[in-house]
Amino acid sequence: MVDTKVPSSTRPRVMRAAPKDRWRRVFLDALAATSNVTASAKMANVPTSKAYDARRKDAAFYRAWQEALCEGYEHLEMALLHRLREGEVKAAPGAKRGVRVFDNATALRLLIAHRDSVSRQQAIRGNEDAQAVIAEINARIMKLRKPAELEAPATIEAAAEPCDD
Repeated sequence: MVDTKVPSSTRPRVMRAAPKDRWRRVFLDALAATSNVTASAKMANVPTSKAYDARRKDAAFYRAWQEALCEGYEHLEMALLHRLREGEVKAAPGAKRGVRVFDNATALRLLIAHRDSVSRQQAIRGNEDAQAVIAEINARIMKLRKPAELEAPATIEAAAEPCDD
């Protein structure tokens, strides 16, 4: 008998996609945590191309993608700030204690590369916040107008009645 099994290392890996909403949520959560599209797609068990296609075709998914990236870079910025302040302890050859190292070149390059997209997303957030404030002000004005509108006809009627002097 001949063994027809293909070793797992040579078998092509088949990625089974999760239901639409589930893979997208997993992908976006991972993107917010890692800022890495490839790693996020792997965690969501979808090909990277599927994530990019969904982003291109679905405006809501595109906005969520941008939000997740913005959140991811905020995390990266906080980690970078921590490393700038605290440094990293690494083993030194022949030393009993580690040496504090402040190597931030890679993190700085990432922040610089994505500064524009993060700034754009923060501006969008600020605009949404401003729109919410305007909507709240308009709602309060309408609330104030309603009682005034109800009182106005009674005042007009009273003014129209002749006075007996």
